[in-house]
Amino acid sequence: MCGCANAYLNTPIVIFENYMDEHNFPENFLTSLSGEPGFAHEDFINVHKNSVSPTSIRLNPFKISSINKGEQVPWCPEGYYLDARPSFTFDPLFHAGCYYVQEASSMFIDRILKYMRQNDDEPIKILDLCAAPGGKSTLISSAIGSNDLLVANEIIKTRVPVLCDNLNRWGTANTIVTNNDPRDFSRLTGFFDIILVDAPCSGSGMFRKDPVAMNEWSEANVNLCHQRQERILADIYPALKEDGHLIYSTCSYSHQENEAIIDWLCTEFDMESLRIPIYKDWGIVETQSDQQKAWGYRFYPGKVKGEGLFAACLKKKGQTPQLPGFKTKGNQKLALKEIELVKTYLNTPDDFYYFMVNDDWLAINKAHKDSLDTLQRHLYIKKSGIRLGKLMGNDLIPDHELALSIHLNKDTVLQTELDYNQAIQYLRRENIDLEINHKGWSLMQFEGHALGWAKLLQNRINNYYPKELRILASPPTP
Repeated sequence: MCGCANAYLNTPIVIFENYMDEHNFPENFLTSLSGEPGFAHEDFINVHKNSVSPTSIRLNPFKISSINKGEQVPWCPEGYYLDARPSFTFDPLFHAGCYYVQEASSMFIDRILKYMRQNDDEPIKILDLCAAPGGKSTLISSAIGSNDLLVANEIIKTRVPVLCDNLNRWGTANTIVTNNDPRDFSRLTGFFDIILVDAPCSGSGMFRKDPVAMNEWSEANVNLCHQRQERILADIYPALKEDGHLIYSTCSYSHQENEAIIDWLCTEFDMESLRIPIYKDWGIVETQSDQQKAWGYRFYPGKVKGEGLFAACLKKKGQTPQLPGFKTKGNQKLALKEIELVKTYLNTPDDFYYFMVNDDWLAINKAHKDSLDTLQRHLYIKKSGIRLGKLMGNDLIPDHELALSIHLNKDTVLQTELDYNQAIQYLRRENIDLEINHKGWSLMQFEGHALGWAKLLQNRINNYYPKELRILASPPTP
């Protein structure tokens, strides 16, 4: 079953054999789509038979780099198609967080966010409910400001580490990662201005990219997903503030998981549909639901340069009680001298709130201290802001998160520029062929972008790139 996750690195691209026809699709699948807006039977078969998924990336606006890119994704200014699919694993700029490998259709969330906020400068709190592996969370992070807060939640515990890793690479401090069931958020009444639910679905929109997914599709599974989607949305609804917006998306073509869900939301929760401006030459199919005429947006391979997607945006009209205030248990008794030491490692250090988790120092934008206190009372938090590191006397043992953060004050640390081969050695956690001219903690960089830390000693280099992130694959042959 699809969790609407974005593309993983080096996902094999599968091309259907030329003999593929309608009999290769699951039983009743094509029939179930026959009446859907924009669905063209023969074109749908042909695009799955004769084409491959395009490769697309989304640039990190906080880490400008010299990446070779091709045509721009029409609905996302930071999105670009690549002419060929490289080995992202062996690109140091990927590991530095300069871009994210993301399916182009899913970048439409950027269009929705920017349209909603075009005349709104007020700080917001936004929840990405089903966030792993992090494609839409990093997209949101690019679209919001430092006074806005992103809560990226992943329901499945084993998927949380990859979410944290991708957000660490993106480098921002206004993010909290949680690992909770949707029902847990019902306690946060009226807390969020925007909630994105990229819902678990039957995954038919990924058939071209992942033909194996066809084996899991059935009408029974579609109905099961429909029920699960309703449960998730009902659980999360109380956490949305009055006049707040819900963005709903799936990578399914099925009416039951898309327009029927939007109808249900408008009927059961008195939500109001928001129409998103699009251009005809984009190839996106604009739809309206059967009962409430709520707006939705369908993406079909062949019509768009991307995979299958459905997206819609709704506004909450009903009143929601505000989350009651509470008195904090008191701030940690932190030594002022230690705070002053860790502050030196950040740009604009007075903009941050500093706190400790076990022996680690962390920092988050001051604007989010109260929100962090609230979330700690109700949710299981896996990541907050930036993990700076541990203090040993007057020295900081820096954390990998600090290395990748856009808030690191590079003037306070030694920096070592690596060439491509040295960067790959570093990322494989191998010995680095490098002449040592200085000693101490050094930020290891490629083309000016941080990869992580190393300790430079008189006769050797201690490589501190995290073991769990190291490149294990063999380099591609020239």
